Amino acid sequence: MSTRRALFFSFLDRYAALALNIVSSMFIARLLTPKEIGVFSVTMVLIMLLSAMRDLGAGQYLLQEKELTPDRIRATWAVLLITGAVMGVVVLAMAYPASVFYSEPRMLPIMGVIAFNFLISPFGSLTYAWLMREMKFESLAVMRFGSSLAGALTSIWLAYKHYGPISLAWGSLVATAVNAALAGRYRPVDFGWMPGLKEVRRVLSFGSKIAASGVTSTLAKGAPELFLGRMQGLTEVGLYSRGYGLSAMFHRLVVDATQSVAMPLFSKTQREVGRIDQPFLQASSYVTALGWSFFVGLGVLAYPLTRALYGWQWDSSVAVTRWLALGTALALPAAMCPQALLAKGQAADMLKITLSTVLVQIVLIGLGAAYSLECAAIGFTLSQAMGTAIWLSACKRAIDFRWRELVSELVRSGGVCAVTSASPIALVLAWGWRPSNSILTLLIALVAGCALFAGAAWGFKHPIFGELRRIADHMRERAQSARTSLQDRR
Repeated sequence: MSTRRALFFSFLDRYAALALNIVSSMFIARLLTPKEIGVFSVTMVLIMLLSAMRDLGAGQYLLQEKELTPDRIRATWAVLLITGAVMGVVVLAMAYPASVFYSEPRMLPIMGVIAFNFLISPFGSLTYAWLMREMKFESLAVMRFGSSLAGALTSIWLAYKHYGPISLAWGSLVATAVNAALAGRYRPVDFGWMPGLKEVRRVLSFGSKIAASGVTSTLAKGAPELFLGRMQGLTEVGLYSRGYGLSAMFHRLVVDATQSVAMPLFSKTQREVGRIDQPFLQASSYVTALGWSFFVGLGVLAYPLTRALYGWQWDSSVAVTRWLALGTALALPAAMCPQALLAKGQAADMLKITLSTVLVQIVLIGLGAAYSLECAAIGFTLSQAMGTAIWLSACKRAIDFRWRELVSELVRSGGVCAVTSASPIALVLAWGWRPSNSILTLLIALVAGCALFAGAAWGFKHPIFGELRRIADHMRERAQSARTSLQDRR
């Protein structure tokens, strides 16, 4: 599959998932209170710490291994099965102590339901990693969207029936089960079902470093909920989680899709060419142009967006959303650094960098959470700025890109962002920070922002304009083909 075709299906998959997530969040935000969502958020942070270790990096190993032999495939399958079972037991053992620590008995059954995820997930994980390696993004899209749809419908229905925060846990379990079932359709017949131990040491030598990096990254992401849940309250956790959900929207919309293609692309380019500096710079330019424009709009229009999506009970999350939008925007220049280091096989270096940035993030967020919800968000923002500097310095040593070229790409992205931002800023100047008609404000901002973005990309000669032009040309060709086919039928 070509890179552009892979990106197309990856983005299509993410857009569909994002649309589903937005719709389901709108229902859930009105069916559950901030405190109920806070209960689930704290629980899931604890679960995610284990989730980062559940395959000990076996999936990433399968993705980057140059010579994928049957023994190595069976060893990967063995690691997935064993760690899944172990982690499921660990979650069950943690359930009661966690509920006591946070004085929240509802965490106990939630963790009991989630524990079964670890037993089921290996049956989807191996196929998922193989599809990523082969860049079969059409199949991945079917797996992800099918499982997400099933999970969302389950959560909404149970929340509507007043099951409370455990509704989200059952939705997660259903999504995992559907993902595993769909994976059976795409699993290669030569993979077999018998695990093997012959190459386990090779799998673990690479994967354990990735797993350690994953745990520390997850700890950094979950630190605000953990600190706030203990220092402020579960309502504050829910408010932070909702603000973070909006700021993380761009990651689901663009960064995750780009990273899912970047990792196999970087690995393939490294194997064939020996250098990945140019793909890295190009991917970074795309992400920053889109991301900075998005986050300025999110920061300026946080109030109408929160009102339109979630309702009045989430107004207190607006200030948090603005700080998190700023912090996430500051992290974007380094968004492709982990994929670049993995493609170079520098898992140990990635672990060291992750540990250092996570330590900074935990300290700053912890200090902020001791004072207030908003201070925790400010701590997050400061840590992202420092983390970007650390990641880019390490990536420079690993792939030897030129600072001048990176700065040139970022300046052009900044120019595109400045022009695009005229739309939300003009609306605020005209209607204020809290416009009476939230939906109309958002629609005008979206339409005007898209037009300004395209014009600015052309004016600044940003490489993303070439992609926009190719999309437009493809749409014209399809329209012309449809008209020709219609005329032939007549």
